[in-house]
Amino acid sequence: MQINRHPKNLLNSEVENISLERYKFNWFDWFCVWYPPGWLILFNRHWRHYHKDPDGWNWFEYLLFLIPTGFYIALFLRWLRLGFRPPKQRDNAFNPQYQQAFREEILAPIVKFYFRAELHLSENLPTSKNIIFAMNHAGMCFPWDFVVLGYLLAEKKGLIVQPLAGVSLFEHPWMIWWLPSGWSRVLGGIKAQKKDFQSAVEQNRILLYAPEGLRGPSKGWGKRYQLEKFDPSFIQIGQKNHMKIVPVICIGNENLHPWTINISKLQKRLQNLLQLPFLPLSPLLPIFILFPSMGVWAAKSRLHYFIESWIEAEAIKSLETTQTKSRKKIYCQAQKLRAQMQEQINMRLKLIKP
Repeated sequence: MQINRHPKNLLNSEVENISLERYKFNWFDWFCVWYPPGWLILFNRHWRHYHKDPDGWNWFEYLLFLIPTGFYIALFLRWLRLGFRPPKQRDNAFNPQYQQAFREEILAPIVKFYFRAELHLSENLPTSKNIIFAMNHAGMCFPWDFVVLGYLLAEKKGLIVQPLAGVSLFEHPWMIWWLPSGWSRVLGGIKAQKKDFQSAVEQNRILLYAPEGLRGPSKGWGKRYQLEKFDPSFIQIGQKNHMKIVPVICIGNENLHPWTINISKLQKRLQNLLQLPFLPLSPLLPIFILFPSMGVWAAKSRLHYFIESWIEAEAIKSLETTQTKSRKKIYCQAQKLRAQMQEQINMRLKLIKP
């Protein structure tokens, strides 16, 4: 895989072009940025600019997003319009050119003027292509801390980064209705399951990974900036494929959905019933109920990213140890990295007030 920038104004044949012109961010888009229920409109409008999507939302339905409970009316009207069926699913592949267009035309104003994100210590980035970025993941909301880091690495260093995301981001019924079919995959998302992870590694993709898994964003406000146990699978796969593991610290991501809790048994039962990775309870919940299109929104927070000194994974010498000891060694390595990243988080918090 080449680490470079793709030429502007170019979308490859995987994108069904409706217009050869670049998407122009206009006054209505700026309105959507500063009016939280409008973020979902931004994503869908941009997709429709470059793709044919007869099953997608229309303008009247967009406007309903902007009024309390209007999303439910829009959802019902769309269901009727589609003939009492959900949107058709399409098995789309990752498209770096569309990722670039989305980054430059939609993410740029959000990252620069809303999150005011900054990338620090970029000199610690290795020159190798085989990289796993391991970052503390938080916010109990749409994974904006991942999305913004991917934008910064592409914008500042020309890296094409693909995040590993929870399966629900691809398959949950809400996502199927909220966003266009295949949206997450076209933009580079990879399902956070071992088979897809291994396949991406074998294709020399540059990956963005949350070692805490869903434990990170679901831990709640009371444990903010406290890293949960790391899943050792990324150490094992990284070592097997001689990849460099680059720790990244994000300060500010715990404020993306502040004051949340996720602990009660009743809450977990509702979470399982609704098939959600987590069900945040916070003062913002009544607003989300009135405006479900805010599911892709996050509270305004200044995001700071620090590229820490990278760790070069050592190959596992399977002939010198038993499989059980290998697993124990990998687990210990993962938790050692967690301890090192926790120290860095504590240090950064003293210098930066999120």
